[in-house]
Amino acid sequence: MTADHLSVTFAALADPTRRAILARLAQGEASVTELAKPFDLSLPGISKHLKVLQRAGLITQSRHAQWRPCRLEGRRLQEASEWVGEYRRFWDESFERLDEVLQDLIQKEKDDDHQRREDRAED
Repeated sequence: MTADHLSVTFAALADPTRRAILARLAQGEASVTELAKPFDLSLPGISKHLKVLQRAGLITQSRHAQWRPCRLEGRRLQEASEWVGEYRRFWDESFERLDEVLQDLIQKEKDDDHQRREDRAED
């Protein structure tokens, strides 16, 4: 996987219409007309979005007689997910360290409160 593939993938995913198209295709194949229905776009407008998704390797389009179904391709999404996953591990580890610090602070606060109560009881 090259950074170039990632750049093209993330550029394609940056548009909410294209993300919605991918979400629809996750349910199964669909024609261009079916994909265009929920949007206030012309067929050429949807076709432009589909071309961006095809160039990114996120979808394929085949031909069955007059029907040209689009299909989701998972490989590029998997690559993007793996790349993001590396950063998720970083954040998970950071949050675990932060949690340890917070737990230490909470325990210290409890210990300090307990000590103050004992000091007041002695007075």
